[in-house]
Amino acid sequence: MSLAFLSTQGAVEGVVAPLASSPMERVARAAGAQFVFRAGWNVAASYGSAQREREACAEAVGWVDLSHVGKLEVQGAPDQLVALGSELAGREVAAAGGGATPIGSGWWCPMAATRVLVLLPPGGGDELRETIAEALPRLAPSASLVDLTSALASLVIVGPRAREVIARFCALDLRPAASQVGSFHPGSVARTPGGILHEGPDRFRLLFGSALGEYLWTVVADAAEQFGGRPVGDEVLMEIDRETDGTSAHA
Repeated sequence: MSLAFLSTQGAVEGVVAPLASSPMERVARAAGAQFVFRAGWNVAASYGSAQREREACAEAVGWVDLSHVGKLEVQGAPDQLVALGSELAGREVAAAGGGATPIGSGWWCPMAATRVLVLLPPGGGDELRETIAEALPRLAPSASLVDLTSALASLVIVGPRAREVIARFCALDLRPAASQVGSFHPGSVARTPGGILHEGPDRFRLLFGSALGEYLWTVVADAAEQFGGRPVGDEVLMEIDRETDGTSAHA
């Protein structure tokens, strides 16, 4: 796997440290992104006009690069994974095919009976990561835990035209009758392996291999711009989250 997404631009307390970059940073920068250093990553925080970005999310569609948000893969025996997920969620979780379950501000997403993808809360994943590491020996002693944050890229597509945009390049059925908040759809995303999490009303998170980041950005942009869509910084998404539930998962 290429390590081109790592650079040495970041510094913490005078010590030069690797700065992780989204595989979509180049195209985001070309689109006018303004970046901030956050939790070891160079993050596209805004695109110059928060008002226009909010209008896109409210009236048409916006897409947000969340590749910096933590992603963990847990593999193990099905009964052990259910036990682990149920403790994290505070209620029984479904096995493969039963949809995703919120775990705090993160998500427990079964990919198969023996494999789960855990999406950590944006900006607040350390606590959940530590909780999983502590619970694993007790509840899933034979399971493995791998950090896939740099291996998987992610785009959130949000707005009333989100379904129409995704339908332009993806055959997964996201119609209301087939997909509700919490539905998780592993499968082909723009003819590449990945998955889509229906994480809120008119809001979908696309997951795909980092090596295909620029390709997916271009595909999404081509589809979204037909509906008046535009790229959106994660700061606007944070504001929307705070207004929606009174808290920020992106702190």
